[in-house]
Amino acid sequence: MKIALIASLLTSTAAFAPASQKTTVSTSALSAAEMSQSVPFLTKPKNTAGLVGDVGFDPLGLSDYMDIKWLRESELKHGRAAMLATLGFVAQEYITLPGMIHVDDSNLAPEAAGISSMLQIVFGIGILEFWSNKGKVTMEDMFDDPARVPGELGFDPMGLGKGKTKEQSEKLQLQEIKNGRLAMLAIGGMVHHNWVTGEPLF
Repeated sequence: MKIALIASLLTSTAAFAPASQKTTVSTSALSAAEMSQSVPFLTKPKNTAGLVGDVGFDPLGLSDYMDIKWLRESELKHGRAAMLATLGFVAQEYITLPGMIHVDDSNLAPEAAGISSMLQIVFGIGILEFWSNKGKVTMEDMFDDPARVPGELGFDPMGLGKGKTKEQSEKLQLQEIKNGRLAMLAIGGMVHHNWVTGEPLF
């Protein structure tokens, strides 16, 4: 009788014990999804592969639904503009063009220059953009010509890109893209420094 009672208790407690399941983690899915070099907790974007300076940085996934050539062109142009802006932001504190009012805070320079001077820059750059792209300035038509390379507008007055091997050319492109990315961060920091402190950069 005692043996039957103990056996029934053991079987009833076994009903509440967790089932022994053999859990296996499939590593095929994990290995197939290569992780980003710059954002290691995100998967590497597939559409940026092969671009000079690609470190897998596309946290918003813009390259999944926008033309990657247009995105690269945009990055290069903004980087180039930022490099010029960074230089100009510092130079403006020490150099004043004839006929212009000097201000120590570079954020006040557009106001000191006046609306007419600023509009000249806006329209001038707009005309240059329209001319350099032969009127094709939208994402839909900018790269109708499949041979068109983003950022290559035929502007090399010092001939720095002439007679270079593919490796040398890619090295120059990498230097430009890295300096452009740094300049975009730098000009943002400079502008906000002056806004927050209310003082000149130097």
